[in-house]
Amino acid sequence: MSDEVYKELLEVMQKRGGGYAGLDIPEFFALVEELFTPEEAAANNAMPRGPFQAKDLADSMGRDEKEVAALLDGMADKGLCMALKVGDADFYQSARFMPGILEFQFMPGKTTDRDKQIASLIHKYKKAYDSSADKVTYKYSPYRVITVNQTVQAGNQVHTYDQVQSFIEKNDDIAVSTCYCRHAASLRGEDTHGKPNDVCMQFGMGAQFAVQRLGARKLNKAEAMEILNRAEEAGLIHMSQNVTDNIDFLCNCDRWHCVAVKEALSKSKPGLYFNSGFEPAFDPELCTACETCIDRCPPEALVMGADDLPEVDLDRCFGCAVCATGCPSEAISMINKPGFPKPPKDRKELKKALRAGRG
Repeated sequence: MSDEVYKELLEVMQKRGGGYAGLDIPEFFALVEELFTPEEAAANNAMPRGPFQAKDLADSMGRDEKEVAALLDGMADKGLCMALKVGDADFYQSARFMPGILEFQFMPGKTTDRDKQIASLIHKYKKAYDSSADKVTYKYSPYRVITVNQTVQAGNQVHTYDQVQSFIEKNDDIAVSTCYCRHAASLRGEDTHGKPNDVCMQFGMGAQFAVQRLGARKLNKAEAMEILNRAEEAGLIHMSQNVTDNIDFLCNCDRWHCVAVKEALSKSKPGLYFNSGFEPAFDPELCTACETCIDRCPPEALVMGADDLPEVDLDRCFGCAVCATGCPSEAISMINKPGFPKPPKDRKELKKALRAGRG
């Protein structure tokens, strides 16, 4: 019976879509049997599309409402579904693997033996999936870099959506949780290069869920800005959805473990796929040729030129401003990238762009 419920779970996750949706390989079943008990798998398989309450699922499964509510609460606390309290009412929603369940496992920042086991199983599943599945490639990125506004050279155009602080200012619900990419790598015993983990931010309903269920910390706007400053000092890349309207999250990514950055770096021209719309300019009067920018550059787009002035390969440059924020002589500023298109307005437009660039 338990084998059947996991086989059904495979079909359900495939229909939900998203990254690593499901593949009929041993690594998939090893992972889901660790993540879900058979009872949890059955509840996952019965979840409707969109938000629902425990009574809705209990009625469809022919079970007691209180028992189902307790089961759903336990699943939400484990990051196997989403949940949100609205007033006195609890609402739940099914989740994809990515973005979703796989990331939720590491957002609480726990380091138990089970967390280490899950990190290992997810890594093995992703690796087997990538080598076995017909991988869909995109010419258009679902993510974008957001440059550091303070480094933009005067006279250049800076849109509201180019300013990280604008998303903080417009959101009352802000949370910070553990970076799932670096934390998972740490659980596997990999080097995280001393980069901070408590810098991944969520906004709106996602922030409420993360605080209520995944151990995230609620932030005020000043605390959020402090985290952004700390991420910039550490040489991390501000990254979010490739839209101009409200974003749900803001990741602060490194070059070694972040899924979006690693995907970009796998391209022959990473900077044409994953970019902020800005590029660095170097002041020859201020530059001391210390090469700090070269060491900090995530896509390794900089080299020292013949005149002891850095040169940038725009095919690789993300426009992230990590070079500029780390320059001890403030010799680097960011300028508009000529001809860079405006990102999609919302998720609907983004989906159209992704479909058009699907290979």
